[in-house]
Parts: sequence; structure tokens; C-alpha cells
Amino acid sequence: MRHRVLPVLAVVAALVVVWYGAAVWLNAAWAQDRAARAGVELGLVELVADTWAQDKPKLPAPHQVAEEIWRTTAGQKITSRRSLLHHSWVTLSATLLGFAFGTALGIGLAVGIVHSRVMDMSVMPWVIASQTIPILAIAPMIIVVLNAVGISGLLPKAMISMYLSFFPVVVGMVKGLRSPGLMQLDQMKTWNASPAQTFWRLRLPASVPYLFASMKVAIAASLVGAIVGELPTGAVAGLGARLLAGSYYGQTIQIWSALFMAAALAALLVALIGALQRVVLRRMGMG
Repeated sequence: MRHRVLPVLAVVAALVVVWYGAAVWLNAAWAQDRAARAGVELGLVELVADTWAQDKPKLPAPHQVAEEIWRTTAGQKITSRRSLLHHSWVTLSATLLGFAFGTALGIGLAVGIVHSRVMDMSVMPWVIASQTIPILAIAPMIIVVLNAVGISGLLPKAMISMYLSFFPVVVGMVKGLRSPGLMQLDQMKTWNASPAQTFWRLRLPASVPYLFASMKVAIAASLVGAIVGELPTGAVAGLGARLLAGSYYGQTIQIWSALFMAAALAALLVALIGALQRVVLRRMGMG
């Protein structure tokens, strides 16, 4: 355990040191300009202290971000619109719904691609081509079209999340369903197994490790999609809304706190899928 934790802590400590140094470098110009207008000369200690305590710095110091996260989580009621937990839940709900849609769509397309040469030749190229369209370009289109038919709120954001999350599931499941070797497939034919029995008894179990690996990528992509989906809608809740409000009013500390909350949320979701993977694979005798 110590050999795993110490390298991670060393890297984190190095990043924090670099971050503090970058905060001094980027915020020094404003501190020196303000001191010059006031007719005050800043020493090194005063300069460093000023760059780490500005209200609207170009780059907030780590402790400023930590204080903002603490103030907007532990210091606020969960139902408050100033609570990061409230905004995280709004984004998480769209993320989970989009992830569920994307996983179901990805598995369905993968099964069709593996069992139908027509789908393999026709659908798979379009699946790949769909990912070349920038999400920032397609997100407003999805929202406008759905709003035109009376669909708003959670579902448009979930559709954008689905758009980003289905692709890794398709690729992973296609690889997994095709992972059984010729000897295994021939063995199933020797036992006179039907295509359905081959799928349920051989292809699907063999694809489970690939599915979980792709789901880890998909859940992170789904979170990105939910945040992006909040940007063009002028949303008043969600991590995307916090980022947008912070950019409007120059609240860089608020922006960074929302970014760190999004990163923590993604790490938690990936960890949960990893825990589920270990349980399922252990039950299947693969752990």
C-alpha cells in the first residue's frame, strides 16, 4: 500500500509546488501594477502573499480553490443554489441518464455489427464518422431540435451525454464479442450450439472485461457531455452553469472549484465502475 501511495503523493506535491509558482508568475503583474499606483514597493514576501490572495486572480492558488470548495460544500445547504453539491447533482443526473442511454445503444449496435456483415460494413463507418463532429457544434443543434418538439430540461443534456458515451462502448463491445478464438467457436459448433447459445455462453461472457473497460471511458465522456450540454442552454444549475457564470463575472476561483468538483465526480464514477467490475469478474471466475 505504501509503495502505491507514496509515488502518487510525490507527484501531487510536485504539481502543487508548480501550481503555487505559476500563481506567483501569472498574478505578479497585477500586484505590481496595483502597488505602483498606490506608490508602494513590494518586497518578495509581500509580492508572493499578494499573488496568493487576490480576489480575481488569473490563476488562483491551491488553497484558494480548496477554501472555495469547502465554503460551497460544507458551508452551504445541499438545496442551496450556491452549493457545489447541488450543482454536482444536477450534472450527475444528466450524466447517469446519458450514460445509461449510451451504454444500451452501444451494446445494441455492437451486437448487430458482430452478427450482421451488412451492419458491419454500413453502420460501423458512420459510428466512427460521428465522433469527428465537434460536440460544441452539435450540442446547440440537439438542444434546439428537442426544444422545438417540446423536450427540454434533463433529456437534451442526456442526449448529448449519450452521443459522447456510446462510441467507446461500441468499440469495446465489438472487440469483446469478437475476442473468442476459432478453436472456441469450433468447439461450440461441435456441441451443436445455436448462434444464440454461442452468444450467451461464449461471446457475451468473453466481452465483459472489454465492456467494463469501455464503460470507464464512457462515463467520463458522459460527464463531459452533460457539462457541455449546460453551456448553450443558459442553465442556472449544474457544473456547466457554474463554469459559465464564473467566466461571465471573471470569478476564476469559482471556475477552478467547479473544474475540480467535476474531476472528483468523474474519478468517483470511474472508481464505482471499477468496483463493480471486480465484483462481477470475481463472480464469473475471472477475478
